[in-house]
Amino acid sequence: MSREDFQPLIPPEKTVPELTIKAILVGVILAIIMGSANAYLGLYAGMTVSAAIPGAIMALALLKPFKPTVLEVTLGMMGAAAGEALAAGVIFTIPALVVIGAWEQIHYVETTLIALIGGILGVLWMVLLRRALIVKTDLPFPEGIAVAAVINTAVGSEEEGEESGGGSLWMLIGATLAGIVKFCQVSLNVFKGKVEYVINAGKYGVLGKSTEGYFYGGTAASPALLGVGYIIGPRIAAYVFAGGLLGWIILTPLIIVSTGLPSGTAPLEGFMIIWGDYVRYLGVGAMVVGGLYTIWKLRENLIHGVKEAIIGLRGGAVESKKRTDRDLDMKKVFLAIGFLIIPVFLLYAWMSHMYAVSLFMAILLVLLAFVASAIAGYMAGLLGSSNNPISGVTVAVLLFVSIIMLAFGVTGTSGMEIVIGMAAVVCCGAAISGDVLQSMAAGQMLGATPWKQQVAEMLGVIAAAPVLAIVIQALDKAYKIGSYDLPAPQAFLMGGIVKGVIGGEMVWPFVIAGAFLALVLIIMDIPVLPVAIGIYLPFTLSVPILVGGIVRAIVDKKLKKMSPEEEEEELSDWEMAIKKTGIKPKEQAHRVGLLFSAGLIAGEALMGVIGAFLIIGHINLGILKEAPSWPGMLIWGYIAFLLGYIVIREFRKAANED
Repeated sequence: MSREDFQPLIPPEKTVPELTIKAILVGVILAIIMGSANAYLGLYAGMTVSAAIPGAIMALALLKPFKPTVLEVTLGMMGAAAGEALAAGVIFTIPALVVIGAWEQIHYVETTLIALIGGILGVLWMVLLRRALIVKTDLPFPEGIAVAAVINTAVGSEEEGEESGGGSLWMLIGATLAGIVKFCQVSLNVFKGKVEYVINAGKYGVLGKSTEGYFYGGTAASPALLGVGYIIGPRIAAYVFAGGLLGWIILTPLIIVSTGLPSGTAPLEGFMIIWGDYVRYLGVGAMVVGGLYTIWKLRENLIHGVKEAIIGLRGGAVESKKRTDRDLDMKKVFLAIGFLIIPVFLLYAWMSHMYAVSLFMAILLVLLAFVASAIAGYMAGLLGSSNNPISGVTVAVLLFVSIIMLAFGVTGTSGMEIVIGMAAVVCCGAAISGDVLQSMAAGQMLGATPWKQQVAEMLGVIAAAPVLAIVIQALDKAYKIGSYDLPAPQAFLMGGIVKGVIGGEMVWPFVIAGAFLALVLIIMDIPVLPVAIGIYLPFTLSVPILVGGIVRAIVDKKLKKMSPEEEEEELSDWEMAIKKTGIKPKEQAHRVGLLFSAGLIAGEALMGVIGAFLIIGHINLGILKEAPSWPGMLIWGYIAFLLGYIVIREFRKAANED
């Protein structure tokens, strides 16, 4: 069924409380809490935790005494998503200004303005992208499904007075299992969250010298990524894994056997350096071309949105839409985007004192934010916000902006400052767009009103931006960015890239090779972005996604064999996430698998946030100094088996009841 005809949980013709004062207040509170937690986590560990699912659970907990509707919880969750996404955009870029020596400490006003402008720009561009990426594509939006399933199961059944289809228990079990595993990995340090090895493959004579060859292998023991793999299915999971194979199993070993490991490094450390300094940029080049090609494929949907805006600007009548398809007024959105060029120009002029260059770059970067938002939104729809490589999009923007600034003859520390400042605005916009579209997809399933979601997201940005600047400033003063206690790995990556481009040391051959790889994949009609993401992400993340996809393939094949008499037309994952009554045995089985997967994603994400707060509070619950890997791998393998087993079991149970 086309998503144009998709029937959400709350029908379009029905109106329930949604953008209420209590939902707004909860969203603002969660934006500040989740944004602050993820700012520290990102500076400490180089990653952030997607806040959509934990935000939904926290919004439900805070609103529960006030008997919320499904849509009030959905709107409250949007604030948490805004805070987390904005934190990612800020901490990946702004601290790089301290790293390169352009700033001695975090500047509060500039940081707040960059976060505010970038965040609002991301929300505004997302208005145009919503239909193109959510309604007009078949992107799975795995975390959006998980959020919808969580809210529907927790609130929907009680509100509608109906049964939820029997999946709530399995979702709770999945969340509990994943939460316990994550807590044991991160907080208790009982066992490791991943296993990885580098194997010596012997000596080889290359170009007249003897070098050693190495092979790499590993996986993360992540229940959440199993759930993501199950939801996105075997095809997309296989493409992501293929990218991982290309980057980690083929190209990196070839480079090492040709040049040897970096001097003075252990095999695993050297392997990581080669991948991080060279091969990763192959993924960046492929991402850029793949993203532009994706925008080209969506051009008709995007042009329709622009036409609608032009009709509104001219005062014409725009066709009436149902409640669940009403965005913010396109005329006002485009006027706001145009107006944002002014503060962007003033900000860059203030930072660089180069007025002509700042005006040109302000106009260019507002448009560039659209491209970055579209790419980030597409990748979030593909794999979910937690696995969305926003840093890869930011790297691409940094490369592009750096080249333009070099063409203007801007070099030195002042040039680097303006490059990072410009990229930071785009990064914030892209981060917001990716996370917001995930939440908007959940709203699409549940029956939320898009324009109200967009307003809630903007309020979250406005609430989080001033607080994030204070948090990062305080963290820098307390621990010092770049120290052992606050390593800020992504910021060092961004700073290194800008130094590399401005200093003429960037590995352009790998970026260009990635672009050509993308062109070859396009000619072969193979999706580019999943492969590019596989190259860019650590290989340990690709493996559990593949395993989840394999479990889904085995289950689908088994159910098809067990129920040949059932009609071929089946419900989509979106429909199964919200359906309550009249569920067939096969649909019930898939629904339980979907809800169990949603539980795995929710449990790990929520425990990741709790772990972040423990880190912030300097609460060390670690039991072992050196944790083993094998217990975690055994438990993870059991959860993978359980994921497939409960689906088959549920089908047999439902078939017998019939």
